[in-house]
Amino acid sequence: MKLLRFKTGNIEKKGIYEDGVIKRIFGSVFHEYTVTDEVYNFDEVQILPPVLPSKIVCVGRNYSDHAKELGNSVPDEPMLFLKPSTALNSHESVIIYPEVSKRVDFEAELGVVIGKKCKSVSAQNALDYVLGYTCFNDITARDIQKKENKFTRAKSFDSFAPVGPVIETNLTPENLRVVCKVNGEIKQNGNTKDMVFDVKMLISFISHVMTLLPGDLVATGTPSGVGQLSPGDIVEVDIENIGVLRNYVHKQ
Repeated sequence: MKLLRFKTGNIEKKGIYEDGVIKRIFGSVFHEYTVTDEVYNFDEVQILPPVLPSKIVCVGRNYSDHAKELGNSVPDEPMLFLKPSTALNSHESVIIYPEVSKRVDFEAELGVVIGKKCKSVSAQNALDYVLGYTCFNDITARDIQKKENKFTRAKSFDSFAPVGPVIETNLTPENLRVVCKVNGEIKQNGNTKDMVFDVKMLISFISHVMTLLPGDLVATGTPSGVGQLSPGDIVEVDIENIGVLRNYVHKQ
């Protein structure tokens, strides 16, 4: 099932996307909801981020080929960093190219949406705490990252966390194709089976550090092929059985 948030006029709504249309729902996707007869076409509404996370937990260097392409070693345990909720961005929205950066990169990733409070869980039980999966683009000011040898400022600009357009709940994360296209040209073409640390291990590891809450996002790392974006570009993250997240790069 594909869950999403959207807006018609000034009203924010929730829905499920099936049979080519959005069916509005009432209630909570984390508890119980009712499907209504209110129906919308996907292209006629404004798609919102599918969740409003308290935090976005990201994982660095989780594909060995990506670590190598940037001249880094593969970590012995997951390398975590956070993006602020203010970086959150949605499908068909603008990625703002900040004036202080000369190089902004795309990083296509599988996003995991937490479905219930998750603290110190085992890898064996970790997927029980997942609501579903989504597309994520870990936009990065690469020149700032290299200059500071830190992740926070480079990853945290407003608009630097596009996510969506839907959450797919009926999915296993172990073998999914992850593709990034820029202006229609394939730049990344990876698979989640090549992760250094799989989704189960990541959730368990993170939950032993911090409590994950319903709606929190875990971005699981990017495959090789990351590269530069320019103002005017159209960037798409396409993940098998989930959908396509599309964004437009504009100058600040």
